[in-house]
Amino acid sequence: MADIEVFLDETPGETRGVIARDGLYTHLILQRESDRPSDRLGARCVGRIARVEPGLRAAFVDLGAGEPFGFLPLGKDDKPGEGAKIEVEVTAEPRERKGPVLRRLGDASGEPRLLAAGPNVAAVLSSIVPGVAPRTGVAAIRAALEAEEDALSASVVDPACGLDMMIQRTRALIAVDIDHAPAPGRDSRKSREAANRAGLVHAARLLTLKGWGGLVVVDLIGAGLHGDTIMKGVRAAFATEPQALFGPLSRFGLVQLSLPWRRTPLDERLLDAGGRPALEARAIAVVRQLRLAMLSDPAAPRFVVRCTPEEAALAAPLAEALGPRGSVLADPLMVAGAVRIEEAL
Repeated sequence: MADIEVFLDETPGETRGVIARDGLYTHLILQRESDRPSDRLGARCVGRIARVEPGLRAAFVDLGAGEPFGFLPLGKDDKPGEGAKIEVEVTAEPRERKGPVLRRLGDASGEPRLLAAGPNVAAVLSSIVPGVAPRTGVAAIRAALEAEEDALSASVVDPACGLDMMIQRTRALIAVDIDHAPAPGRDSRKSREAANRAGLVHAARLLTLKGWGGLVVVDLIGAGLHGDTIMKGVRAAFATEPQALFGPLSRFGLVQLSLPWRRTPLDERLLDAGGRPALEARAIAVVRQLRLAMLSDPAAPRFVVRCTPEEAALAAPLAEALGPRGSVLADPLMVAGAVRIEEAL
């Protein structure tokens, strides 16, 4: 049985939930106070159909929070009219500047509005690993930082089996390249098989951690692979995803599968270059580092964290929730994303 750890980091401005299995991070759930409640996975809303796109077999739904509107796939017999009021549930959060994906629950009346927010981070963690109490405080902050680093990584190296794996997302698909660097004297065939198995497990873990979905193409090691054996390994690696769809093993050693989108990808939340999400993420990171220092050294009278003026403008109001022991100082000499924490009398 896997050794499961759960962490809950409630830093002002952002809550993170982390799950680790056998020491490897599998989930990082992130919710910010600035998020639109109507965009959260599982939220229920009354929406107004803003327009119907017959070519897409879909409708765009105004949820009362402005654009981008929600995307509602339509069945063959669905013929809603523009302006109709319907009750919907969010099945996939926004990504790539697109609104959330919706599922129709029935007809409704009244203005577009939120009926029920989606589950918070603590509830999501409990649904994934029921009965495991989350750790908080310093351990949770450090786990959240480590999980973020893992989620933003593009490679996995496992010397035990010679695995060297890369994972990248394009606009069309996700490419997983499983490569092999065998150790001298090791049985190359068995080592390749072990690397393929490990690569599939790591690929499934990282895809879940990153929040990526869509078409996935996996380039396996070796030629003339045994199809049934490989596909058994693929299905086992992705066994926790009930909506995964699998294609056959090609003669070129490629496996294709399709995974559902559910949450906004973490790279978009943390690395949206030039936009407010990236600045907001850096500002919250400032507060998280300040909170970590305060919790790690409760005897110190006061801490000051230095950051850029742009980050400080967002971080300072959040840091007030930490109490008088912590404060934020705007320093024009700091570079974006860098922090310096100092003890103050």
